Amino acid sequence: MNDFFKTVNEHMATLELYTPIVARVHGALHPEFHDVKRWFDEFSPILKSMGNEKPDLDQAFASLREITEHYRVPDDVCESYEAVYVMLQSIDKAYSE
Repeated sequence: MNDFFKTVNEHMATLELYTPIVARVHGALHPEFHDVKRWFDEFSPILKSMGNEKPDLDQAFASLREITEHYRVPDDVCESYEAVYVMLQSIDKAYSE
């Protein structure tokens, strides 16, 4: 569980910066990223304010895996898009452990 809290803390600031930019830049060709952004916008406050209690996000991460096809990065996107998926997958993995 400590890995989960550490991973969230490690990635949140960058995710908050990259997610809206990637949605704006790639959203037209990759509308699924708008769903990723909505997911992030919904669960970011929970992740930031969870304190010492691990929130119940099993269904949330299952939904994110479905939206992203298990974090499959499209061929025609920038490094920031890929970085968002890598960070979200890292949080998901730490949550599941």
